[in-house]
Amino acid sequence: MRVDQEQDAGSGISVTAAPQLDNRAGDPMIRVENLGKQVSSPEGPLLILTEVSFSIAQGESVAVVGASGSGKSTLLGLLAGLDTPSHGRVWLAGVDLNSLDEDGRALLRARRVGFVFQSFQLLTGLTALENVMLPLELAGQADARRQALELLERVGLHSRARHYPAQLSGGEQQRVALARAFAGNPDVLFADEPTGNLDQKTGHRIIELLFALNREQGATLILVTHDPELAAYCDRVLELDDGRLQATTVAPVPERAVPARLS
Repeated sequence: MRVDQEQDAGSGISVTAAPQLDNRAGDPMIRVENLGKQVSSPEGPLLILTEVSFSIAQGESVAVVGASGSGKSTLLGLLAGLDTPSHGRVWLAGVDLNSLDEDGRALLRARRVGFVFQSFQLLTGLTALENVMLPLELAGQADARRQALELLERVGLHSRARHYPAQLSGGEQQRVALARAFAGNPDVLFADEPTGNLDQKTGHRIIELLFALNREQGATLILVTHDPELAAYCDRVLELDDGRLQATTVAPVPERAVPARLS
């Protein structure tokens, strides 16, 4: 993989070009080797992650579980290139994230990654439709409005397209966030406690939508969760304890099957 510097013809300013992607069929979508993260604290250095190594196949769904403070969200941020490790390496879609600067990592995320957050992270000044359109427009999609409306239809919110986040329930906001995350057909989807702010019934509906959309699009899914029901829908579970990877298990198939397609 290489990140080139291109010169803008109008301004003469050098800009970072999109990363050249190297992952081939059969290669892991994510590979982690000896990953560690240390930060400073008033009491001295604080070790958050220690010698974490694993790989995630293309199209695989993986849950990251563990107690609060075990390093789950820190790990997700490192995998997505939102943070940089103190040592070790992460390869995302064949790209060594250590070889990229901040702009290069942002370009890679824009091209290959979607996000779902516990707190929804919708832009309050935009309607549901505009929130879903935003990543499509940033990617230069000419038919962003049509694609966004189709995604809202798939999550059952076509009739709420012109509503603002404050006019939507928590479950509806998370459904908009799911539609936005899958806009542009990402290769990798990161979800950080996607049902954490929802009641049990609404959370179950969000789980079904998340996995149905993911099955349709075939993305690699990595999610952080405290919810054992959500973790059980994944192909594999990674358990962190005090910053160390303690166990990797194949998740049991839940009693209630995820729908193959959205109705």
